[in-house]
Amino acid sequence: MTDTPRICMVGSSNTDLIARVPRLPVPGETLHGHNFQTGFGGKGANQAVMAARLGAQVSVVTKLGRDSFGENTLVNFREQGIDTTHVLFDEQLASGVALIAVEEGSGQNSIVIVPGANDALSPQDVRNASAAITSAQIVMCQLEIPDKTTLEAFHVAKEAGNVRTIFNPAPAAAFREDILRLTDILIPNEVEAGMLVNRKLESDADIIAAAYELQARGPQTVVITLGSRGVLVVAFDHQPQMIPAEKVQAVDTTGAGDSFVGSFAYLLASGRAVAEAAKRASAIATRSVLKPGTQRSFPWRAEVLDILA
Repeated sequence: MTDTPRICMVGSSNTDLIARVPRLPVPGETLHGHNFQTGFGGKGANQAVMAARLGAQVSVVTKLGRDSFGENTLVNFREQGIDTTHVLFDEQLASGVALIAVEEGSGQNSIVIVPGANDALSPQDVRNASAAITSAQIVMCQLEIPDKTTLEAFHVAKEAGNVRTIFNPAPAAAFREDILRLTDILIPNEVEAGMLVNRKLESDADIIAAAYELQARGPQTVVITLGSRGVLVVAFDHQPQMIPAEKVQAVDTTGAGDSFVGSFAYLLASGRAVAEAAKRASAIATRSVLKPGTQRSFPWRAEVLDILA
């Protein structure tokens, strides 16, 4: 086991604007919400914070706006113990924001993202931060920065020769196929996996078939998260493994997928096998849905020692 895993996140940072609602609105409907909160978010930032809370040495390559959201995000990274050497600022664009409605009772959510400065993170920015990538064991990316920037991050990782790449194709959107050819571990959720293979996945057999199809497009390992049902792992030429999740009453599912990815990266860099890392990451993500908020719901290492042991 590695004592201090080294992880680099190249991706997004947002500020979450969260309201709890009696149910998610339908088109054209206005609902009265309550308990408005702001929080730190962005899929990349969330995954980085989760890994750091478990004890990883984390660096981030991200871009913020020169506004209060951006300045506060920088402070938050530092408070989480994250290396902010490559946190950049755009002088024209605002920081990214996410507008989140959380349904009372189910904890399900609806999210609108305005990328802002995330869209200005460039391949040259990544190339300038190559030392952070090449000194890591794992680099992880998502779909909240430009495709060309993610591609550059993975090129830098592959040039180093010993850096594994994790790609979380979220939120669901079209992207360059050549990213998959540079991806070691692909982690979509069930909906995203269906979009990638261009069909609805209606059964476990459909999900397994989709995983094999995605594996054939580049990644050696495909991990499909299934929400409350758990996770599917198809690693190398091993048999597919369905790993069930613990049954709980969710308070807020916002960020659960990011909790999984950050935990998985930490566990993998710590020396865990893929299936074992997925099992434990699923358990940590389950803990996160028991509290409201995104990063504020993520457990610290001391809270999940029973899972990490």
